[in-house]
Amino acid sequence: MDSEEMERDEETGAAENSEESPQVSGEAGPEANGGALEEPVAGAGAPEPEEVAMEAVADAGEEAAPGPVESTKKWYIIHTYSGFENKVQESLRTRAEAFGFADKIGQILIPTEEVVELRNGKKVTSKRLVYPGYVMVEMEMNDALWHEVKNTPRVTGFVGGGNSPVPLSPDEVNSILNRQASAAERPRPKMTFEKNDSVRIVDGPFANFSGKVDEVNPERGTLRVMVTIFGRATPVELEFLQVEKV
Repeated sequence: MDSEEMERDEETGAAENSEESPQVSGEAGPEANGGALEEPVAGAGAPEPEEVAMEAVADAGEEAAPGPVESTKKWYIIHTYSGFENKVQESLRTRAEAFGFADKIGQILIPTEEVVELRNGKKVTSKRLVYPGYVMVEMEMNDALWHEVKNTPRVTGFVGGGNSPVPLSPDEVNSILNRQASAAERPRPKMTFEKNDSVRIVDGPFANFSGKVDEVNPERGTLRVMVTIFGRATPVELEFLQVEKV
């Protein structure tokens, strides 16, 4: 074999070895990880489709949520025949249902307070009208409703007169409601006294003494009575229920 044939054989063998040998790249193939194929991973920080849908629903709910609705009803006072306040309250409810303006009428209030008095030496609690002959009505005033309420049996009209009665202010309403609530917690004495009224003490260490009222404190329900003790006028503070007029 001459030298040229030997060179051709060497080139042929090198080419065959090159085709059989595996090519090695810069990255490891699947076999480098134990032959297991990894699932593709979603981009970092990208929300799942379900999360996107839930956020969209939440946003839609916030946008659709209604804001607070301001009431257009206001408080008015109607004048009634004295002693028929409860009848007027019932008639207004009945007429509201019958004539289709129940949605225009809110609360119907007859202001009352609890009072306490002595009966046969015992304290008795009862209810008393704060404003006899008057009823408070919460309503959405208009000409038609003014006419219907005014024509209710035993109603003489609205306080304020005319076709456009003036509603109560929030402070006036709160004052009436607070008075009713406080009277329920602490009943007021039913009796009333004035300075220089002659009274007799019926309870306490000065029972059976007589005297004259020197000062009245209606908020506390107390009196300062000048009582003569050992020939001297002595001031004694008493509750309304401890004395009676003579």
